[in-house]
Amino acid sequence: MSQSQTPTGVQTSIDDLGTPLAETTFVVLDLETTGTSATNARITEVGAVRVRGGEVLDEFTTLVNPGVVVPATITLLTGITQSMVATAPPMEEVLPDLLEYLNRDPNTAVVAHNAPFDTGFLKAACERHGHPRPTQPVVDTLRLARAVLGKGETRNHKLTTLATFFGAPVTPNHRALDDARATVDVLHGLIERLAPMGVHSLEELRSVSKPPTKQQIAKRHLAEGVPEAPGVYVFTDANGASLYVGKSKNLRHRVRTYFTAAENRQRIREMAGVVDGVTPIVCATELEASVRELRLIAERKPPYNRRSRHPERAHWIKLTREAFPRLSVVRAVKDDNAPYLGPYTSLKEAHRAREALLSAFPLRQCTHTFDPPRRTVEPCVLAQLGRCGAPCDGTESRADYSAHAEAAREAMTGDPAAVVDTHTARISKLSDQLRYEEAAEQRDRLTAFLRGAGRSQRLTALAALPHVVATRPGALGWETSVVRHGRLAASAVLHPGTDSDAFLTSLEATAEHVDPGPGPVPRATAAEGELVLAWLTDPATRLVRLEGEWTCPLRSAEAHSEMTHWAHGRASAQ
Repeated sequence: MSQSQTPTGVQTSIDDLGTPLAETTFVVLDLETTGTSATNARITEVGAVRVRGGEVLDEFTTLVNPGVVVPATITLLTGITQSMVATAPPMEEVLPDLLEYLNRDPNTAVVAHNAPFDTGFLKAACERHGHPRPTQPVVDTLRLARAVLGKGETRNHKLTTLATFFGAPVTPNHRALDDARATVDVLHGLIERLAPMGVHSLEELRSVSKPPTKQQIAKRHLAEGVPEAPGVYVFTDANGASLYVGKSKNLRHRVRTYFTAAENRQRIREMAGVVDGVTPIVCATELEASVRELRLIAERKPPYNRRSRHPERAHWIKLTREAFPRLSVVRAVKDDNAPYLGPYTSLKEAHRAREALLSAFPLRQCTHTFDPPRRTVEPCVLAQLGRCGAPCDGTESRADYSAHAEAAREAMTGDPAAVVDTHTARISKLSDQLRYEEAAEQRDRLTAFLRGAGRSQRLTALAALPHVVATRPGALGWETSVVRHGRLAASAVLHPGTDSDAFLTSLEATAEHVDPGPGPVPRATAAEGELVLAWLTDPATRLVRLEGEWTCPLRSAEAHSEMTHWAHGRASAQ
């Protein structure tokens, strides 16, 4: 079990209502061990206390036979001797009961002081004895105390010091149950300190990193007039300029968190000093809120948003419409019937994908103009190396060169097998020669190409559909959307008891008119297209009406998705 935290710098999800602290069951855990290494040491004692709403519900404690010698230094520290654990049950007998104790309530969070130590031992025990590790969220009272207590309030943040500071009736003594009991009082003391700062949910508690600033506290009133409804919110300054755009299932709840200790993003804390108002935009469905957020960010480019501000800066790979086509990295899609690959947010990724195509097909990389025909010129080094068909000196005829261009077009818009086969063969050969860095570069080129090809093929298929109506069950009814040429044109909820035929007729009649256009995303950004596509292909979504044919190539880039997933996992681990 590992402690997971909401990463900073990431746009908060729409699914952010949170679990109220009063409804959260906390299992406060403490383990005594034979050492500090979860790999080499073993557990000697377990103590746990279950609390909810400030009340102790029950306790769990037992000595554990570690199966190894208890070091003398550990005995001096904890008082646990070899004879005490000799007749205790081994961990393989204790662990099922402990896991059942943790899993008894679905709204459980595990609490520990210096949680990585205790959860690390618990995780190691689960792996050692073949049990799945617990998945409950973790609260670390040590980290919380460091964030909440100001300098000079306590001489340190040790459990003994904090227990005394918060007036715990039990003194920690390096015995599991007593230490867990003391941690309960420390937890309650910290929660009481955080309540005036606006921390009222488990998610907010776990995200606390420092107290709210004076500016945050002074701006809490901005959430008072915001409705408790799903939608989009826009923070503005004194001049009405947009500062930040976000979305939520509960607008008031989400806006309030920006002015509490749960908000730990430095730039958002800075924004509290200049924010003057908040504009809520209530949305009918989750998809509408997600799309509106993207559109507002792209339109207003609020300075405190990091994602999605500049969709116009996307990069595409284009196979040009010349007598002798070449691959070009461009910023816009034109109505020229040329195949486009992408989009890519990174220029580096776009160039990698272009290199992947050039490695498989001998297309020219020069910028000579051959239409109208010009005199022949000396071939470049690439032509001499056999990496270009060399139309410059007439080595290949226009018909021969066109065959390479058509093969590249097929790889971009249909079957990418030629690119995949070329690169997998090179990766295998380089790996056999222990040239792993070069093999990794070939892998990165291939995955960049496949990601761009898969994205453009998916979006092109969606953009070709003039009219789609789909629905899925939601909290208030059936969330229904109209999509035209890849753009969300309308969204509403079909409430129980409503005439479905009249509802659909009205929704379609009032939906935005969307004309067709060129390229994979003619009338929306790629991000919106991906959102709509993910919603349409979700297993819970039901197609109601569909005009046109929704098809993708049989042997498309999606057939090689395991390569992009594997490469993404490898890159994330490095």
